[in-house]
Amino acid sequence: MTPEQLRVFVAVAERQHVTRAAEALHLAQSAASAAIAALEQRHGVPLFHRVGRGIELTEEGHAFLPEARAVLARIEAAELALAELGGLVRGTLPIMASQTVSGYWLPRHLVGFRRVYPGVTVRLSIGNTAQVAAAVRGGTAEIGFVEGALDDPELEGLTVATDQLLLVVGPDHPWVEAPPDTVTALAEAGAGDWVLRELGSGTRSAFEASLREAGLDPAALDVALELPSNEAVRAAVEAGMGATVISASVAAPSIEAGLLHHVTLPMPQRAFRAVWHRERRRSRAAGALLDLIHAPNPR
Repeated sequence: MTPEQLRVFVAVAERQHVTRAAEALHLAQSAASAAIAALEQRHGVPLFHRVGRGIELTEEGHAFLPEARAVLARIEAAELALAELGGLVRGTLPIMASQTVSGYWLPRHLVGFRRVYPGVTVRLSIGNTAQVAAAVRGGTAEIGFVEGALDDPELEGLTVATDQLLLVVGPDHPWVEAPPDTVTALAEAGAGDWVLRELGSGTRSAFEASLREAGLDPAALDVALELPSNEAVRAAVEAGMGATVISASVAAPSIEAGLLHHVTLPMPQRAFRAVWHRERRRSRAAGALLDLIHAPNPR
């Protein structure tokens, strides 16, 4: 198989559409279809179901996708290594960040990096903290940015920023007039439903850790909704569905607009951390990004 075939496969898998994948890769649709067909025929494995005009991954395709991504990531790493021999003037740096980091903290640093190294393309993927750790372990991301500590022997990292969590409710919630005065009171009967991020998210992990430190079982909370993004959680609470704990960066605009109310019960701070694989060579581009983030006056 060729790298081009792998790029086509990954592009089609991510978009579930041959035409859109071909457009993204600047290929003719026939060339993209031929690349997929060549992979399937050579190895005797169906990678996609064709359902009418639609296309979706088979079980074999799902199993092959992380392997294909890992190979392409290693190719990009090799290309970047050669580019760095010429002075870090071009290449691709794959990184992955959790939602709060990618949406509210990281972009300004990527802008600064782009100004200093315009020839290096940063390819950012977004997932929750567990997914970021898996991407760095698997080699599809060279650097990950996560919320909170990671207990993973394959990864090492450093703290790059701190973030404050806030307890917030809608403007008509009972806690606006009668807020709880202890963390333990959060799980009392009648306290209301909770809207939380999915398991594996850094925000939820930090909140649940603070509950355990207070001697409270997180399972005691009445979780009405588990949602996969900060924006969905915020919108549900704005609409009157219970309470949540989210980053101050996420909540601030809604608090200022009167769409959310900050319940002033102390919530934990957590660290934003950059992580990388301890046994893989770190590229100059990755090092340059970390250096820029740590600069006293980043450009």
